[in-house]
Amino acid sequence: MADVARAAGVSPSTVSRAMDERHPFSRSTTAARVKEVARRIGYTPNPSAASLRRQSTRTIGVVVPRLTDTVIAMLYEEIAAACRDHGLHALVATTHYEPEDEATQARLLLDRMVDGLILTTSRLDTESTVLRELATREVPYVLALRTDGRGPAATGDDRLGGYLAARHLIDLGHRRIAVIAGPPYASNALGRQQGYRSALEEAGLAVDERLVRPSGFSMESGERVATELLSALPAAERPTAVMTVNDNTAVGVLAAARKLGIGVPGELSLVGYNDTPLAARLPVPLTSVRVPLRELGRGAVDILLRAIEGKPVDSLVYAPTLIPRESSTPVA
Repeated sequence: MADVARAAGVSPSTVSRAMDERHPFSRSTTAARVKEVARRIGYTPNPSAASLRRQSTRTIGVVVPRLTDTVIAMLYEEIAAACRDHGLHALVATTHYEPEDEATQARLLLDRMVDGLILTTSRLDTESTVLRELATREVPYVLALRTDGRGPAATGDDRLGGYLAARHLIDLGHRRIAVIAGPPYASNALGRQQGYRSALEEAGLAVDERLVRPSGFSMESGERVATELLSALPAAERPTAVMTVNDNTAVGVLAAARKLGIGVPGELSLVGYNDTPLAARLPVPLTSVRVPLRELGRGAVDILLRAIEGKPVDSLVYAPTLIPRESSTPVA
């Protein structure tokens, strides 16, 4: 602000009034000149970490893909509860899985003067313009559920979870095990697939790449990919078990199997991931890998608060637990 004031030949208070769109002065000729100078030298009125520490709004921004996803909704509730415990307010924005919307929503939250951001939208396939901008502006942030491998994060041990799911099926005698693997840009999906591969390698089983199918995170994607998988192979080469990257895609597998006349678990065992409340209440209760979302959400808030206070931060990784149910049985 001082740089803009010097370049425009006005006082810092004039710059402040010019950049504040709520102030009538912001629509004056002088304000237009100040804004042009600010644009030219790259100044924006969005707060940096230093200014946030001087005048906190006690508000945390949370960027999520969508709140209709059960896991995301549950995680946000835990983040909001942790914020309340610290006397903070959580403000959420959704991106609908669009990287461009991530940048837009993050900036809108910053315009609301949030003290920091929690992002559940990290991708491995592109460099995040949001994270680059946050680092440049020294805005505190933490990644949750997914990570880019660089920034501070609170995540589940996805590789361990994928290993537990695949190991469970191997111990039941299954040898042709498919994985509905999720999108390759998501670190949690990639980690779960790596755990699957590790378990098969440990058991001396070769990975049949025809049984590794990328997907989205939705029930619709799970049904479509499972239909393709189960229809493409002769009966003798079909998998006897499928593990998925979340419970949504597992529900999609159940729908596909029903349409194809394949019994679960009689002809096909199935393991989901996240252990959402739906899993135990399906007509065939779903074996799933439970992620401690309460601890993960609160851990993300704790990391962010340390970053806001200027303290060193470390990432946190939470161990998952396999919950066996009726959807997985010994191979016939």
